[in-house]
Amino acid sequence: MKFSYNWIREFVPGLDVDPQSLERLITMKTAECDGIEVAGELLNGAVLANVLEVEKIEGQKNVVAKVDAGPYGMKTVVCGASNCRAGIITAYVPLGKKVVSGIESDGMLAAADELGINNDHGGILELTADTVLPPVDHAIEIDNKSITHRPDLWGHHGMAREVAAITGHPLRDPADLSLLPPAGAPVQIEIEDLHLCPRYSALVFDNVTVQPSPLWLQARLTAAGLNTKNNIVDLSNYLMAELAQPTHAFDRAKLAGDTIWARPAREGESIVALNDETYSLSPANLVIADASGPIAIAGVIGGKDSAISAGTTSIVFESANFNAGSVRRTSSSLKLRTDASMRFEKAQDPVNTLRALARALELLPILSPGIRLVGGLADNCAELKTPPTISLDLDWLARKLGRVLDPAEVRRILEALQFKVSDNFEVSVPTWRATKDIAMAEDLVEEVGRMIGYSSIEPQPPMVPCAPSFDPPEREFLRGIRRHYAAQGFTEVSNYSFISEEEAKRFGFAPEDHVRVLNPIAEGQELMRTSLLPGIHRNLVENAKHFEDFRLFEVGREIHLNNGEKPIERPHVVAAIYSRHDDGRAALMELKRVSALHSGDAEIRPATAMPWEHPSRAAEVILQGQVAGRLFELHPNLIDTGRAALLYLDLAKIPTQLAVKYQPVRRFPTSSFDLSVICPAREYAATVDAAIRNFAGELAEAIEFVTDYQMPDSRKSLSFRIVLGAADRTLAGPEVTAVRERIIEGLRGLHYELTV
Repeated sequence: MKFSYNWIREFVPGLDVDPQSLERLITMKTAECDGIEVAGELLNGAVLANVLEVEKIEGQKNVVAKVDAGPYGMKTVVCGASNCRAGIITAYVPLGKKVVSGIESDGMLAAADELGINNDHGGILELTADTVLPPVDHAIEIDNKSITHRPDLWGHHGMAREVAAITGHPLRDPADLSLLPPAGAPVQIEIEDLHLCPRYSALVFDNVTVQPSPLWLQARLTAAGLNTKNNIVDLSNYLMAELAQPTHAFDRAKLAGDTIWARPAREGESIVALNDETYSLSPANLVIADASGPIAIAGVIGGKDSAISAGTTSIVFESANFNAGSVRRTSSSLKLRTDASMRFEKAQDPVNTLRALARALELLPILSPGIRLVGGLADNCAELKTPPTISLDLDWLARKLGRVLDPAEVRRILEALQFKVSDNFEVSVPTWRATKDIAMAEDLVEEVGRMIGYSSIEPQPPMVPCAPSFDPPEREFLRGIRRHYAAQGFTEVSNYSFISEEEAKRFGFAPEDHVRVLNPIAEGQELMRTSLLPGIHRNLVENAKHFEDFRLFEVGREIHLNNGEKPIERPHVVAAIYSRHDDGRAALMELKRVSALHSGDAEIRPATAMPWEHPSRAAEVILQGQVAGRLFELHPNLIDTGRAALLYLDLAKIPTQLAVKYQPVRRFPTSSFDLSVICPAREYAATVDAAIRNFAGELAEAIEFVTDYQMPDSRKSLSFRIVLGAADRTLAGPEVTAVRERIIEGLRGLHYELTV
């Protein structure tokens, strides 16, 4: 939001702080400033000038103008504006001499946007002899996020109140409530729900002349970042920028009847707004209506059918207060955010409606000479709540701040901010700070602290015993899982916990089995995931566009429905190996090895494939006797650029710590031999491995799968290396031979053929 330096100075007489220093003070004591920009820099030195003669330049649109530039004397200026003609009074800027269209031009004749007065670049300014050019201004940019809790700071007078308190200068109030007439307006105000509209006030004026605003007002609005249109609309924007109170003017001749309602919209109602867009309304939207229907969306935007136009001669000038939550919901549902809605969303002070009308009564005769007030004030409001009184203990304040303050200094600060302070420091909160800002003694600590400057408080460590903190076991376990997979060459990915219905259906998951998000943060994130697979699948597809081989893993939570209770979150890990050219077998074997690192007794057991798994490459992972997850290859329908093997484990079923067993270094050598077992092509190597272990007995130190070979007759040969050894001796040749023969005979008894 932009604040005009000149406007603030108008409310703080005697302010002698330059714009740059003021920006620093505001940042340190009130709100963060983003910078300063000069508004109307060319106004510095600009003067009124009479155009005496105009001569066209052959073959060009530019003309040569002879002008009387007052204190600068007679000047020759080359001008390209279509309205440059003899006899008009305009603005001359002494920019020095330069050659334009082959002619020496001394200075320039300026358009309104070049002087920072408004955004019009249709031609040079056309002025009158008594016109006073506005001065150069400085726009101080305030970060909106730093004043979301301060509705009073969305207007210049509220910021001037802060500046007056910071600098110790007096504050001038622009609103004179004594100007307000008594009740008796020619229009009636009806409010159906005082919670949604706590106050609605209005005045009626006749003999209105709609015309351009004076230059000083246009320059003020432009410096504050607002557009200009005509004197009536500009006044509404001016009051909003000055008092943080949005107002609106209706063309009275375009209203049906003499009653204005603030009510929820009826089903099926719609409105054409000032932006020429048509909005369909619902009872969730508060509207301002006449007898024919909605004439404005309350707190957001006015209607086009009742808008001010060049022919307007009578207006209803309204100033209202609306429920902050209601305005925010309407603005969000209609996808329409305006300067007015941004202020109402911050919970404006209901007292401010009359202040805006009083200020309008003072300014309207200046902007529209001859305007006449019709009748008195229309004002309908809920019972105004008395702001709270807060007890402030000065000893407690000193402990909270870390600095002892003189009671007179505390009183001075609070009263400068226009709090009322009794002799025993019972503090009354002003209405403009009591909406959603000051409610407890801690809030007053902040007010005092920021005004004395936190840099004046000497930092001290807290005088409390402290001990080192430790991560919860679950967090440390998850970090260990991440370290475990990173050490195996996997790259971690992180996905949102939200998926789309399309992604759920792709894996055969029913959307109704998911927790549905009522306000998804983006399209395609309406369901909370019940599996990590959709996310890792997305990662695989995207990375496969750029890499031929890679490894990924994710540690995350599945979210499952729980019969109407709080959803259950289950931690899982999924690891994936992708290869564009490999047949996938090596990746499966690698993930089998990785799964064994979780538990020494890991077992891979063949299982029926899920819809997303390769029909013949799916297995269960058994850890410590229970099914802990699955090892599989992704179905070819889900990824067509290569092969992807996945290991998917339930972390709740993984031991948090492996039992470490230490064995002495072997003293005696081992003996080994190889066996090749011929079996059906679909036989699992694990089945043969288990049989060999059974027949080998206690002397078997290790049984290692070496390789397999596909035979021409649809059979295969599986090769194993059997390692034998004893802890107390070197095995003799007959012992090794006996074990070998026992294995061979046992396998033949199971109808296996062996290559020996």
